[in-house]
Amino acid sequence: VQLQASGGGLVQTGGSLRLSCVASGRTFSGYGMGWFRRALGKEREFVATINWSTGWTSYAGSVQGRFTISRDSAKNTMYLQMNSLKPEDTAVYYCAANPTGPSTLARYTSLNFWGQGTLVTVSS
Repeated sequence: VQLQASGGGLVQTGGSLRLSCVASGRTFSGYGMGWFRRALGKEREFVATINWSTGWTSYAGSVQGRFTISRDSAKNTMYLQMNSLKPEDTAVYYCAANPTGPSTLARYTSLNFWGQGTLVTVSS
């Protein structure tokens, strides 16, 4: 499994960005796919996850209502639409995949496949 994340950048508070993650290497039926982030000096944290087959989603409380995770199966691409960005959203964002589903992706991160990170910086 290969994951390629992109779309990070610099944005002002209240702005929007859309991250993309292109997945390759196999079919992803039944996979949990998702996003994590790591801010400077902090531990990596879960952001959002999606069931690749059903489209079921789940979010961290800190991004609920502001971020939307989605996927385009035809393009093997996952997205994270980030709106109403805050300075505390500044972090390196990583996409991840787990063959056993979204719950495992969120809880057992050592079992995940990881993409490289993309930096999101929100200025105040």
